[in-house]
Amino acid sequence: MAELNLCLAQLDFTVGAIYNNTALILKTIREQGQQHDIIVFPELAITGYPPEDLLLRNDLSQAVDNAVEQISAAASDCVVIVGHPQHVGGELFNAMSVLHRGECLLRYFKQRLPNHGVFDEQRYFIPGHESQVFEWHGVRIGLQICEDLWHPEPLQRLAEDDIDFVLSINASPYELNKHEQRLGVLRQRVSESSKPIVYLNNCGGQDELVFDGHSVVMDDDGQLLAELPHCQTTLTSLSYENGKLHCQTFPPHKSQNDLANVYDALVLAVRDYVTKNGFPGVVLGLSGGIDSALTLAIAVDALGADKVQAVMMPFRYTSDMSLEDAEKQAHTLGVQYDSVPIEPMFDQFMQQLTPLFKGAETDTTEENLQSRCRGVLLMALSNKTGSLVLTTGNKSEMAVGYATLYGDMCGGFAPIKDVPKLLVYQLAEYRNTLGDCIPQRVIDRPPSAELAPDQVDSDSLPDYGDLDRILALYVERDWSVTDIVAAGFSEEDVRRVVRLVDLNEYKRRQSAVGPKVTPRNFGKDRRYPITSHYRYELQRQGQ
Repeated sequence: MAELNLCLAQLDFTVGAIYNNTALILKTIREQGQQHDIIVFPELAITGYPPEDLLLRNDLSQAVDNAVEQISAAASDCVVIVGHPQHVGGELFNAMSVLHRGECLLRYFKQRLPNHGVFDEQRYFIPGHESQVFEWHGVRIGLQICEDLWHPEPLQRLAEDDIDFVLSINASPYELNKHEQRLGVLRQRVSESSKPIVYLNNCGGQDELVFDGHSVVMDDDGQLLAELPHCQTTLTSLSYENGKLHCQTFPPHKSQNDLANVYDALVLAVRDYVTKNGFPGVVLGLSGGIDSALTLAIAVDALGADKVQAVMMPFRYTSDMSLEDAEKQAHTLGVQYDSVPIEPMFDQFMQQLTPLFKGAETDTTEENLQSRCRGVLLMALSNKTGSLVLTTGNKSEMAVGYATLYGDMCGGFAPIKDVPKLLVYQLAEYRNTLGDCIPQRVIDRPPSAELAPDQVDSDSLPDYGDLDRILALYVERDWSVTDIVAAGFSEEDVRRVVRLVDLNEYKRRQSAVGPKVTPRNFGKDRRYPITSHYRYELQRQGQ
């Protein structure tokens, strides 16, 4: 009876780091090659995913070819299956190569190229059209790449070719409930084909994308045989014997809750963005509010307290509660904590601006100036220390423009940019279950920017419960005003929120990148024009 031992390498590859990615692959081959017949790496592992317009460079193509040759030469004790871009003539394919002892035994080209949401593969790649089956030690393995499994046809053709199981390499980004979606798709493919599936996913942060790993092995009845960790790199062994797949490590388990998955994804995103871009640490404004409190917790869990600096920048409207809670959290987490009052610099600005503001009423200009003083301080610290400024705005604020350009939007990475306000509170509560972190008063108190006396967010925005639901329908599901109102929301609130979302596209274009965790983020997922009269025309038509 045919037997086969495989190693699944759920690892973290950096985009463009062809030398280092190849070194990681070669290291894995040296350590695992003698114990396994086949070692498998994720989609586009050699270049990292997504390489975007790096794929248009001729020098990248040559570097990839050299890497494939090195990997093939190193695969002396085992077969290596790895993803990479491959030029054939003048065409570029998303390829999966089967390498052994200096030769490419087989090469499969991805057939379904996603071109929706965060994906742009049709910009670069040509789709393949042929199925490929790799046979080794008498075991027949059908090859697939990521999106291929989300469509029935590629596997239907494979299943007709007497395969023993399907091997799919993937770079599938995380979002809420994504693991359940994947399992549903895999079970559908198993139901259609009656073939087991080995699903290997990439793991790591890449700008606004988080690849969560969570690779799985599923038998021909749709039952999970193995489930690799969420947001953790790992290697695992898998065997095929007596016509069945077996995995001794990472048996299927009850998945951790959605809040844990989101939190871990945010931590991974911050860790990889900071470390892969070479920053020695991060600095952020700690206001005593919920958003900066959660951002600080994520930063410390991602990088360690010694690489995080928190700065309180009080003004005359800053409450004693905010001062106390910010200092308490900073000391609890053990980060460097500094307090720099902004009133002197604000007064200097106003002294210079007063002649120019003659006859004008006090308005949000003065509020924004407070925020911009804070932005100047944080950016100065960043320039002096090399640390990256983390912005602390959430998705609800980014949606309606409840943030100040060149103020609290200053920074290089926005950890909770795609986290709606209510989810911010839920994540804060979850983080406190792991250990003392965020003062309970921060969670319980009404949210406020503290830019004016007795100010609370509800002075300017609908209740966050309604706001987040309206935003989800409009931003993530493209519902019309009429449909949202029909779902039970106040027409006045809906029209106001929709108007704010449309008006503030220009702000979001200037905001820091942040990790995607919802079904549709502001960034790659949602690409709206800044100058647009679409909403105005609908309003004229009464819609």
